[in-house]
Amino acid sequence: MGVKAIVFGGRGQLGQALSAVSQLKKTPIEFLFLSRSEGDITDTATLYRIFSEHSPEYVINCAAYTAVDQAESDSDKAQLINVQGAENLAKLCQKYSSILIHISTDFVFGMNEGKALKEEDLPQPESVYGKTKWEGEKAVTAVLPEHFIIRTSWLYGEYGHNFYKTMLRLAASKKELGIVGDQIGSPTYTGDLATAIIAMIQSGSKSFGTYHYSNEGVASWYDFAKCIFEISGIGMKVKYLRSLDYPTPAKRPSFSLLEKHKIKTTFSLDIPHWKDSLKKCINNKLEP
Repeated sequence: MGVKAIVFGGRGQLGQALSAVSQLKKTPIEFLFLSRSEGDITDTATLYRIFSEHSPEYVINCAAYTAVDQAESDSDKAQLINVQGAENLAKLCQKYSSILIHISTDFVFGMNEGKALKEEDLPQPESVYGKTKWEGEKAVTAVLPEHFIIRTSWLYGEYGHNFYKTMLRLAASKKELGIVGDQIGSPTYTGDLATAIIAMIQSGSKSFGTYHYSNEGVASWYDFAKCIFEISGIGMKVKYLRSLDYPTPAKRPSFSLLEKHKIKTTFSLDIPHWKDSLKKCINNKLEP
């Protein structure tokens, strides 16, 4: 019998990647993937039933309100899911002695000096989404010592809704796209993050705390889009835009490259470069 782990938000892009990777790697972890309707993290009665029935050793919280721009006008719902939902899980993990792996975001950071962000750097979110994710982190930390918080950035993959799939969809009807080029970070392939999460669980490590994970390398959204089209063999003209040229309701971090030394050394992880992982995604090969 393997480790028992419940994944909330199990039908989202990261949850589906975890399912695919765990099957390919034939991991001994016994996963239960719950959709929002099956495991609403804001519904305490449902959560109590799930925990009492399964008594999980690990809980992975992939559930979140991630509509970044919509959150600016729907802050109550973002607060409910990203803060109260995270706290609900932390309290039940404490009650059932479960370890929580909580997925967070580079949006907890705001303006910075153009250096890679470390786990101990002070979050200064500038959007409702970023603020609620930061408050969710604090809620988890206050309630449950046995937690791993993973901040990640620019998630994409074969599943769910993401920038990579949007670019491919738009390519079917457009010959030119304008993409913002002055927001800097690193794309993160869901297959790689899923592999890292599985490695963390299998390590049995009790080195709890906050960790950063993204793919290696540096890119802008403009760079990312151009690479998607080049690797896919799509003849798309990509125009460089400034953030000022493309105003959005929510302010994006201008530089959110994540420093990953801590997670690499603690869990002996080899993190691929984002371009290599993009090629893997486009070839649709989640290799064991």
